[in-house]
Amino acid sequence: MKFSANLGFLWTELPLPEAIHAAANAGFAAVECHWPYATLADDVRAALGATGLRMLGLNTSRGDVAAGENGVCALPDHVEQARASIDQALTYAAATGTRAVHIMAGFAAGPNARGTFIENLTYACDNAGDHLILIEPLNHFDAPGYFLSTTEQAEAIIAEVGHPNLRLMFDCYHVQIMEGDVSRRLARLLPIIGHIQIAGAPSRGRPDQGELNYSFIFEELTRHGYDLPLGAEYRPEGGDTCASLGWMDTLWSAPAG
Repeated sequence: MKFSANLGFLWTELPLPEAIHAAANAGFAAVECHWPYATLADDVRAALGATGLRMLGLNTSRGDVAAGENGVCALPDHVEQARASIDQALTYAAATGTRAVHIMAGFAAGPNARGTFIENLTYACDNAGDHLILIEPLNHFDAPGYFLSTTEQAEAIIAEVGHPNLRLMFDCYHVQIMEGDVSRRLARLLPIIGHIQIAGAPSRGRPDQGELNYSFIFEELTRHGYDLPLGAEYRPEGGDTCASLGWMDTLWSAPAG
């Protein structure tokens, strides 16, 4: 099993290019981030080239964080801003060789929000080129009022948009809190999954803490033929990423044969 360091939570004390080098030195196979836009794409591309890592994903802008926004792509009165955030993310992804863009829905509800989200997802897919477009359900404890909260809701939206490059970002932490039955959901949804993330539940700490048995989940994913890096999107205790990485050895050893 291979792992991707989510640099939105890991090595946050370092500038993004240095964090990429730290992830490579720690043995990660890839990296991903949240909002890299304050860092020049050329600097990120140089760090990726020097380490041989690939950036797997980044997010569209959260919008006006001071006003409480957490994405704008399902907000009916933010269509122009949503399209601009999609363009920004796709441009940055192209410049850095990033595999996927996560379209953040934001805090919204109702049929108008759903219709707006579908229209913006269609726009993103039509302009994505070789990039995957991802949507991610967030749990209602960490993100109360977020438009997308369950895999069932995401599955229906993906089917309605109908673009082959629109996929589900399956975050085991969020899914465990909202729905449970993580292993069966993973197996059933694998055909539409574009990326998988891991963290301990319910704390969002290291993957070897909490109620999810990731050793079993990793074995199940291997049995189903899933071999892409899993995104380690957890909060290291005390903020010390290097001290938190023992789980990479203890939770997984490649099956013999």
